Amino acid sequence: MSHRSGRHFLQIPGPTNVPDRILRALAAPTIDHRGPELASLARTVLDGLKPVFGTTGPVVAFPSSGTGAWEAALVNTLSPGDRVLAFDTGHFAGLWSRMAAALGLDVELVPGNWRRGVDPDRVHERLAGDRGRAIKALMVVHNETSTGVTSDVRAVRAAVDAAGHPALLLVDTVSSLASMDYRHDEWGVDVTVSCSQKGLMLPPGLGFNAIGERALAAAGAAGLGRSYWDWRAMLAANADGLFPYTPPTNLLYGLREALVMLADEGLEHVFARHRRHAEATRLAVRAWGLEVLCEDPARYSSSLTAVLVGAGDDADQVRRVALDRYDLSLGAGLGRLAGRVFRIGHLGSLNDLMLAGTLCGVELSLARTGTGTGRGGVDAALGQLRDG
Repeated sequence: MSHRSGRHFLQIPGPTNVPDRILRALAAPTIDHRGPELASLARTVLDGLKPVFGTTGPVVAFPSSGTGAWEAALVNTLSPGDRVLAFDTGHFAGLWSRMAAALGLDVELVPGNWRRGVDPDRVHERLAGDRGRAIKALMVVHNETSTGVTSDVRAVRAAVDAAGHPALLLVDTVSSLASMDYRHDEWGVDVTVSCSQKGLMLPPGLGFNAIGERALAAAGAAGLGRSYWDWRAMLAANADGLFPYTPPTNLLYGLREALVMLADEGLEHVFARHRRHAEATRLAVRAWGLEVLCEDPARYSSSLTAVLVGAGDDADQVRRVALDRYDLSLGAGLGRLAGRVFRIGHLGSLNDLMLAGTLCGVELSLARTGTGTGRGGVDAALGQLRDG
């Protein structure tokens, strides 16, 4: 398309579209990052994040992507040579594991097929067998962005407790926070990792750690090198509404507006909206004669759906047609799923008509590429949206 009229449909699983209210908030004049206005803003957003994470403890915000927040979780709690237990549930779980290894940690990666989440029984078996308590932490991705498969964090914590093991529980909520139910305190999570550009409806640029009491205690003895990512410096500055270095002030204005929007809708309503849109999307996928990648209905993601195409089909060709002809961006298959999967993001600021338009674009692209049935999916989704 040489000319594109109308608005681009950004339906990747993040960054998500930024609502106009937040765009206007981001356009505020830059302020003194050491002045009283910033201190008031920082206190507001750091306190406002706590109910989103489901915690009464501290949440710190780094100028970073979620990748930086991964590193912060590791370097503040662990020492060189510490063994960590990770789970091969998808592309991003693998990236986090490789980061841990690069930092000098001893990573034990439990194999997986990328169509199911972490198996709590395997967690219990491995930890119960760790008589010497060599494993210092578990790294779990709550909602794997590459697959649309969730892991039951509550069940993982129960497995850790049943084994009587002291390992810390580190959880990635990059594509689930503010889109799916998550409870840092209630589920016994020690560090929760997230970022700004998905359920929080912001541009990229803020990485978060919600920090539990055991993680704070571990930070005092952790031996991995840290400076930029040091919780101690961040928490000390945050106590006065400040940061140890220049924060992204305008993103904090946007975050304040995002938190107001979430509170106005109510988190339970936000989660219900995401569940409803996810179910409509899955109905469309099945009507198209395609397969939802996630094999376990109990572990379906509410924020994205990974669609597995047939053996003779090319998921990337569907994506190319969607972008070139219909100005619709879909997520690519990553790692071992390249060319086999496309991903539909349905998280953040999304309503029924936006989802319906997205699914129309997918259906048109499927028909043009001869993928699946190429029809019937939109009708199936509309039935659910109408009656759901």
